[in-house]
Amino acid sequence: MVGRGLVEINKVRKLVHNTSVLKLSEEGIDWIISVADGDGRQALGFVEMIDINFTNTTDENKPEEVTLEDIKGILKNSPMLYDRVGDAHYDTISAFHKSVRGSNPDAAMYYLARMLQGGEDPLYIARRMIRIASEDIGVLDDSCLPFAVAAYQAVQMVGLPEADLALVHCAVKLSRAPKSVEIYRGWNQMKAWTANPEISGAEIPLHLRNAPTKLMSDLGYKKGYKYPPDFKDGKVSTTYFPDSVGEQQFLKGQHLGDAIDPDL
Repeated sequence: MVGRGLVEINKVRKLVHNTSVLKLSEEGIDWIISVADGDGRQALGFVEMIDINFTNTTDENKPEEVTLEDIKGILKNSPMLYDRVGDAHYDTISAFHKSVRGSNPDAAMYYLARMLQGGEDPLYIARRMIRIASEDIGVLDDSCLPFAVAAYQAVQMVGLPEADLALVHCAVKLSRAPKSVEIYRGWNQMKAWTANPEISGAEIPLHLRNAPTKLMSDLGYKKGYKYPPDFKDGKVSTTYFPDSVGEQQFLKGQHLGDAIDPDL
C-alpha cells in the first residue's frame, strides 16, 4: 500500500508540481509500515506528510533518497505518530501515570487523549489505572481500586468510542484522590527482605500452623493460638513472625516522603 501511495504521489509531483519523484529508503518504508501497525490509512498519511515536507524543496536541496533518519525527523512531532509498540507507547503511558501521581487531572486527560487518538488499546490504559489505584493511592482511598476495575469492565462491555468517558472518569478520580505509597514501598521492602532464603525459609511458629488431624494436634500444631475475636477489642499478646527473624514492621503509616521541593 505504501508503494502504491508513493506511485500516486509521484504522479501528482510530476504533473502538478513539476518536481522530481519522491523516493523513500527501504528501511524507511519498513519503519513506516511497522509504526502504522497495520493501519493503511495512517501509513499513507505519513507518506503524504513526507511529501508535503519536500514539495517546496528545490531539487538541488532534496535528497536522492529519503532516509529513515529523515523520515523520523519529519514525523517526530506529528500527532499521527504514535508507535503502539515503541517509544511513544511507553513515553505516553509514563507521562499519563506521572500526571495522575502528581494530582494533575488536566495533564492526565491530555495524555489519555493522545493515547486514544493514537489507537492505544483502551484496556491497556485501564490496566495501568488499576495498578495506579494500589501503587499511588492505596489505603488512603480504598474506593479507587474497585473503581478502576469497574472502568476496565466498562471498556470491555461498551467499547470505544462510548467507553472513553469511563476512562476519563477514572483518570480524574485517581488524579484527585489523596496519594499514598505506603503499600508500594512496604511491599517492595518485603520482597527484597524475603529474597534471602534464610528469611523466606524460616520455620513457621507452631501456634500459627493448621492442625486438621489429631497427629498434628499432638505435635503441637496450633497449640497456644489466641483467637483475637474472642478478646476485648481483638487485642492479644502473641507473635506472628517466625522466632528466628523476630517481629518486623514494614508498614509504618508514612504515606509520602518529607522532602521539600526547592522549586516550590
